[in-house]
Amino acid sequence: MNNKNKFLGFIGTYTKGESKGIYSFTLNPQTKTIENLDVAAELENPTYLAISTNEKFLYSVAKDGSSGGIASYSISENGILEFINHTLTEGAPPCHVSVGPDQSLLSTNYHKGTVDYYHLTDNGGVQAASSVKEHHGSGPDPRQEKAHTHYASFTPDGRYVVVVELGTDKIHTYRIVQNELIHQNTLSTKPGSGPRHLVFHHSEPIAYVMTEFSSEVIVLRYDNENGSFETLQTISTLPSDFADNNQGSAIHISSDGKFIYAGNRGHDSIAVFAVNQDTFQLEFIEHTSSYGNWPRDFILDPSEAFLIAANQNSNNLSLYARDHKTGKLTLLQKNINVPNPVCVKFLKNN
Repeated sequence: MNNKNKFLGFIGTYTKGESKGIYSFTLNPQTKTIENLDVAAELENPTYLAISTNEKFLYSVAKDGSSGGIASYSISENGILEFINHTLTEGAPPCHVSVGPDQSLLSTNYHKGTVDYYHLTDNGGVQAASSVKEHHGSGPDPRQEKAHTHYASFTPDGRYVVVVELGTDKIHTYRIVQNELIHQNTLSTKPGSGPRHLVFHHSEPIAYVMTEFSSEVIVLRYDNENGSFETLQTISTLPSDFADNNQGSAIHISSDGKFIYAGNRGHDSIAVFAVNQDTFQLEFIEHTSSYGNWPRDFILDPSEAFLIAANQNSNNLSLYARDHKTGKLTLLQKNINVPNPVCVKFLKNN
């Protein structure tokens, strides 16, 4: 699937400009460059992607006319995506998709304020959602006029589903009972903070939440017995003297649990934090420019020696070298032309 010494990746985009859909590329660790950028599948607004645990299938947010949902593809040897099927419902498409255990999939819908739970078939197809939960409420920010569900994933032990609600400043946990999402617990974040995305520590009961409106990382302790969270720390992702518009975007953690990376849209940077190995709270290290406009998301490559940022409004990717010891980023490539990139995903096995 991949050249022996290269990593295969996929890019989700908005197709409101020149984009044709999902793009593929290779990262060459020897030359430290992104190569072979090409259209992998033509699809309307495939903004967020997820890859199956066996890396045979890719799932994408999909839009078709006035309907939205999830599209499934098989990943061929040359990186081309072969369409399997899709499941669509009337209304706006989801904003996020993630793959769970036991051939399950989750999506969240910003416009509808819902989280959807799906089953996957043996050949990678996606079935109609077996459970849909709609959230209600609002927040003090004018952009929180109603629920805006932005992210969902399974907890590391697979016992619960965690749902991040930007519109109501809440983080919900659900159990799955007989293919139905059953509400378990709720944590309220600071009013107007707008929680957006969440990542778990890989070995400790700790989670990190990126907020969109307050541009902060919230450090949470997770109780895997009852699916509840408690707040340990809140730390800004911005310089103290920055007063312009900013919207927090994505958050990712290194696999050794030592570094957190958080995206700033407006300040157009990636904030780097060290994780205190005793308290798991964060210590700010540096801001690195995204070398573009509106870094919607970014990703560490499978070796974690590189990071790629997707600058949505300047139509480019930026490639960095990453220092495993310090967590710091050094620019290698910018102006890698991709129309309206939103997220990047890698196959981990090459």
